[in-house]
Amino acid sequence: MASAPVTVFACGDVMTGRGIDQILPHSGNPGLREPQAGDARDYVRLAERVSGPIPAPADFGWPWGDALAVVDSMAPAVRLINLETSVTSSDAFAPGKRVHYRMSPANLPCVAAIRPDACALANNHVLDFGPPGLAETLAVLTGAGLRIAGAGRDLAEARRPAAIPLPGGGRVLVFSRGSRSSGIPRDWAAAPARPGVCLLPAPPATTGAGSAASTGRATGGAGELAAQLREAKRDGDLAVVSIHWGPNWGYEVSPDEVGLAHALIDAGADLIHGHSSHHPRPVEVYRGKLILYGCGDCVNDYEGIAGHREFRGDLRLLYFASLAPGTGDLESLTMVAMRSRKMRLEHASPADARWLAGTLTEASLPFTAGARCLPDGTLRLHWK
Repeated sequence: MASAPVTVFACGDVMTGRGIDQILPHSGNPGLREPQAGDARDYVRLAERVSGPIPAPADFGWPWGDALAVVDSMAPAVRLINLETSVTSSDAFAPGKRVHYRMSPANLPCVAAIRPDACALANNHVLDFGPPGLAETLAVLTGAGLRIAGAGRDLAEARRPAAIPLPGGGRVLVFSRGSRSSGIPRDWAAAPARPGVCLLPAPPATTGAGSAASTGRATGGAGELAAQLREAKRDGDLAVVSIHWGPNWGYEVSPDEVGLAHALIDAGADLIHGHSSHHPRPVEVYRGKLILYGCGDCVNDYEGIAGHREFRGDLRLLYFASLAPGTGDLESLTMVAMRSRKMRLEHASPADARWLAGTLTEASLPFTAGARCLPDGTLRLHWK
């Protein structure tokens, strides 16, 4: 069993398709079927209009930029990302969707550059190119030796956690689930004989008012996953539940999200890794366990897209959670502020880091948590 704290690196959505794919060495078909864009290179031009020329082709590490050295310097035991794109050459555009993300399989070294130990796939873009695109995505990722969770060729595979061995013994189990609240179509749900994502059932109807900090237990979806947590964990294991849920914008956390997160921790989860929002959402420590309600974006091609500027979507956070061995209790959470510019992550300015700390503190007040900005520009969580 590990005797030293286990540091888990987690980040928000990693979308290496569309415009990102077009600046990499082996760009795929740029064709899109979006109302606002018919060519993925339009997103490159938008970014260049704001920030200036982007190298083409850029090397595989370009989108990660300064984050590569940051993550290496923190030496996490586990690296976890939410990979929010299909990895396929398929042209089978999923019907009924306004936005489709795909990256060329030949550009997979861009994902591998951060050396992820697990890729969560239960999100609203992994099936953007239908079952053929999902099948190719799974084959490409597993063929490259990357662990996956949250999507599969059938329900059993989609439910299966990624198991990451720890040097001192024990494992970190990563469970990936998606919620309809993030825009995942109902018919994307995996079934015993159907490929898809591991989709949480809708929460039951609730009565009465409640706030994000209420003690109500809206535990929709917790039953099956809670049972799996109890069954899968062994002595020395830690469990991370990675959930794609909630809207893209806004700091409010629904009672359903709070209730589900609490129920999963009660069942044995040690860290809740939430994502889908385009900016960081509140943080909570419940019964000693960390809940990241929304990690915000990490890598994408959104630079230059108008709207929602008050949320500062260009600012990103890299999360490093230090968990106590054996118990999984949070010892510390360090967050490193980054900024996306020229489709590349760079260190945020001191002023931007302070803005993130203040915004995260205000958003997390209902959970009696907050962030302070240290002299070196990193953020540190404080909680009661």
